[in-house]
Amino acid sequence: MALDPRLNPYRRDIAAAHLRGQVEAAHFVNGTLYEIIEPIADLRRDPAHEAALDTEALKGERVTVYEVSEEGWAWGQLKADGYVGYLSANALGPLSPEPTHRVSVPRTFGFPAADIKLPPMIALPMGARLAVTRTTDTFAIDGYGWHYPLGHVAALGEARGDFVALAEMFRGAPYLWGGKSSLGIDCSGLVQVALNATGQPCPRDSYMQERVLGTPVSLADIRRGDLLFWKGHVAIARDAQTLIHANAHHMMVEAEPIAEAIARIKSTDSEITSVKRL
Repeated sequence: MALDPRLNPYRRDIAAAHLRGQVEAAHFVNGTLYEIIEPIADLRRDPAHEAALDTEALKGERVTVYEVSEEGWAWGQLKADGYVGYLSANALGPLSPEPTHRVSVPRTFGFPAADIKLPPMIALPMGARLAVTRTTDTFAIDGYGWHYPLGHVAALGEARGDFVALAEMFRGAPYLWGGKSSLGIDCSGLVQVALNATGQPCPRDSYMQERVLGTPVSLADIRRGDLLFWKGHVAIARDAQTLIHANAHHMMVEAEPIAEAIARIKSTDSEITSVKRL
């Protein structure tokens, strides 16, 4: 069976050295590890700004780069979820100290000093990672000296709230295929961001999530935190009657009755494929 190119860095002309013997390519290379330095970096299917947006990388993430083109496109693999694609080389920088914290709210600001009246230096989405050097009663401070509200960050590995409540923070965020932030997010991005915020690893796409997350349960036994899957779509149960999902019908993250969602999606010839309990 051929390896999934979305999760394995190979093309006909170039591939990661660790895939030698598993795929055919003209050249095999060792990658170089970089850090995402922009708040949000688009990862595209092809090296063009008009190419499909497959996912987004967030500040502080690591990416192994196997090629940088003369046009400024870096082809590589995200360390966090293994996704492969093309990023602007301008979004990459040298490795800084290992992140210690992550943003735990949909969006936060980094201020140049301990004064929220100052113009912020940066705005970061949930899931962005920071190397915090010190904290005060009100701020977490990184190596640049930027001050983030202490209640907006959590130590890596620290569980903070249940993932359903975190997903509900995105209610009203616009739908964006491939998006992973409150500026725009898709169905599997919502699940991944919310689970990651509680310290749980999660694949990027809904078909990957359905394959590896949880154990099957009956729709009649559904409860808060269960995941409902259709082909190409995933939603999160808020309770036995309602769910929340990023969807193209509402063009936003919205909650609605489970029965209504099932009926509407069924009208497009799509049936539930599974319900999974984490």
